[in-house]
Amino acid sequence: MAQGRGSAMVATVFLCMLMFVLHSEMAHAASYTVGDSGGWTFNVAGWPKGKQFRAGDILVFNYSPAAHNLVAVNKVGYNTCTTPRGSKVYKTGKDQIKLVKGQNFFICSIAGHCQSGMKVAVTAI
Repeated sequence: MAQGRGSAMVATVFLCMLMFVLHSEMAHAASYTVGDSGGWTFNVAGWPKGKQFRAGDILVFNYSPAAHNLVAVNKVGYNTCTTPRGSKVYKTGKDQIKLVKGQNFFICSIAGHCQSGMKVAVTAI
């Protein structure tokens, strides 16, 4: 009987520690509006300068879905303003994207928009 209580105690301690770690990670996540008050529009490529992003932070992309979209791409797609097969296309106008560790690339795939500076690259630590 005592062994069963010991196992339950270990499991309870483990669950408490897991909850603490998960809560700590969520508490540190920040939310950033891409382009600040101007939103997701042309010439936002320099927007990340001076900001430090972490994996788990949220980027909010505000834009008119009648005029723009948002596509999460790889580095090649970013550099060439192309949408690689399988890329996720967002169209709500209020998209929220959770950053992954490393480089995160986003473009607008409407013809000519990315080439006119509607793209952003963010590195999260």
